[in-house]
Amino acid sequence: MNYAINLKNELKKGNKKIGVWGLGYIGFSTITHFAKAGITCIGTDISQKRVNDVNNGKATIPNLDFWLGFNTQALARDGIMRATTQWQELIHPDVLAHIVTIPTEKDGKPHHDILIDVVNKLSNLKNVEMEHPPLVIVESTLTPSVADEIIIPLFKQKGIEIGKDILFGIAPRRDWFTSADKGLTALHRVVGGTTPETTTLMHEVLGIVCNNILEAHDHKHAAIVKSVENAFRQLDITFANQLSLAYPDYDMKSVLKMAGTKWNIETYHPSFGTGGYCIPLAPQYVLEGAKHPEQLTLLKESLKTDFSQPQRVVESLIRRGVKNVVILGIAYTGDLKVHVLSPAIPIAKELKANGINVEIHDPYYTSEEIKDITDCKSTTFPEGLHEKDAIVIVSPHMQYCYTNTQEILKYCTMTKLILDNTGIWNDIKFPETVKYYEAGESNWLG
Repeated sequence: MNYAINLKNELKKGNKKIGVWGLGYIGFSTITHFAKAGITCIGTDISQKRVNDVNNGKATIPNLDFWLGFNTQALARDGIMRATTQWQELIHPDVLAHIVTIPTEKDGKPHHDILIDVVNKLSNLKNVEMEHPPLVIVESTLTPSVADEIIIPLFKQKGIEIGKDILFGIAPRRDWFTSADKGLTALHRVVGGTTPETTTLMHEVLGIVCNNILEAHDHKHAAIVKSVENAFRQLDITFANQLSLAYPDYDMKSVLKMAGTKWNIETYHPSFGTGGYCIPLAPQYVLEGAKHPEQLTLLKESLKTDFSQPQRVVESLIRRGVKNVVILGIAYTGDLKVHVLSPAIPIAKELKANGINVEIHDPYYTSEEIKDITDCKSTTFPEGLHEKDAIVIVSPHMQYCYTNTQEILKYCTMTKLILDNTGIWNDIKFPETVKYYEAGESNWLG
């Protein structure tokens, strides 16, 4: 029988298992989706808390249970999925497919140490007797050249031949964790292996939970797709910010909104800067893997603008003479507990460095976490708005959107300036003493 069909059948019958390496947003959703499809899964992570979450079937990552849309507790209760901190349990003849979902970023730069560690651990598969070679799929976002320059050579150093001893491929995730319709099942999935046979095998395995599979030429093409699509978005978002800087007297927010009504143009919004694992990192992944990075001049310039945007916000606040600031949200987007490259962090730290009192609120972070991440003290909402002359709204969390307007106004008696990253308060009628600016409006940066 064809190995791809055979492996799929063995997984569905429960004779073989899927191993998931890393149990954050991506890993937790991977293991639960396969378990829901009846596939026995075992995951591993260095975090005992994440392991416990899987074993309890509890999506303690904020709002992930809403995004998943199904009961994960029953999957754990029935033993279809479990997790362990002992990665050696995944090096077993019954675990024939391995999915890697670990971070490939650190301090805003591509970072491969965790990936190298996992590859070294997976290399122990060479000591396991199996009828067929195990399949290893990397779901993490990678620099296009990482597979050929790091992963495959590491396996080779361990005496493992890719395509013979281990079948290897790349299938980056595209999910958007704040939209229930943009998940693992519905979105198109790009897959690519080092051989056509591996790509077919990946298609069969991932097709158990993914309805739309696109086969790339190979693993390199699959890897670069994710970076290219997010680099396009980064360029467009940065162009929106550059337009706002070039035409400070224009309401560029409304200009871009009207431009977006053209059938082949998306609507973009000026902002405090991008954030998260994908968009601000994508240009760096593309540049790092390019044979001729000097040709990618647009990406280089866009990074300069993007990473300097938080500083422009700080300089605007200082010019306007603010002394007491409250920042709402350190997450890079609404209702996700992800602060990677969030503009809130450099804004908070730079304001504090300039002698400005800064307090921060985010409903998804504890006071200790906020202090550790920003070196600023936390506050409550909406009470924390009191006695602040400036409010900086970074994250469009639902709590900020749906709090009663009168409650907000009650605590804004000393407020003189509000900078709103996404415009969630643009319908509130503030007193004339309050200058409210949505990012991209005329003179929003002063």
